[in-house]
Amino acid sequence: MPSQVFIREPGAPLRVWAHRGGSSLAPENTAASDEVARRAGAEWIENDVRSTKDGVPVVLHDETVDRTTNGTGAIQSLTAAEVAELDAGSWFAPAFAGQRVPTLASQLDGFMARGGNLLLEIKGVHTRDSVVRIAGDIQARDMSDRVFVQSFEPQHLRWVRELAPELPLGLLRFELDPDPVAIAKDLELTAYNPSDGAFRTRPGIVADLHAIEVAVNVWTVDDADRWNALEYAGVDGIITNRPAELAGWNAALTQRPKVC
Repeated sequence: MPSQVFIREPGAPLRVWAHRGGSSLAPENTAASDEVARRAGAEWIENDVRSTKDGVPVVLHDETVDRTTNGTGAIQSLTAAEVAELDAGSWFAPAFAGQRVPTLASQLDGFMARGGNLLLEIKGVHTRDSVVRIAGDIQARDMSDRVFVQSFEPQHLRWVRELAPELPLGLLRFELDPDPVAIAKDLELTAYNPSDGAFRTRPGIVADLHAIEVAVNVWTVDDADRWNALEYAGVDGIITNRPAELAGWNAALTQRPKVC
């Protein structure tokens, strides 16, 4: 079972999860955006993983390559070799021309070489075999202590638990489950990760989930007023497109005088 604890100690800063890397300053889900997040001080960098037509896990958010590359078509209709030829940076800015859609393997190699930890979202449709390949890429590099897996799909998390029980698991939610504690227990979660809109409807879930040692991380929040509210509510971390700003906000928070 995972040995790391992700519940924030009293007075500790919010955990910074960099959404799709440093995606406000570099093309999302690329080596460049990961490096931006790393230099911003984000301890954890979030990337999305999908599978190509020939079963290779690649780092991409959308079902298609249309928005973030110079190609077209569904990722599951393209081979890994075809995806490797795409430019994944020019759409963002000319300075990023030539950035590629990384394979998960190459992305993990980048983390091994340059540091940081990976929050990996298993995105979209996956079979058990594709999850086997994802877990295998992580385990082959002995990186289970540096990867946290999340998904909207409970079945993905069940497969990961079966294949790699040492990996921490997070369940993403657009809306809260009727009983977050029950599903957290059922899936053996390390974290329950709701949208900010969902969290606003029931901030008391923090205490409920902390009582069973499950952390709460809220997405995707880029506004300092909300950071303040979420910190006050006791959440453990924030998934943000602005990791540098949140890291700076955290630093400023720790310097505030304590109120007796």
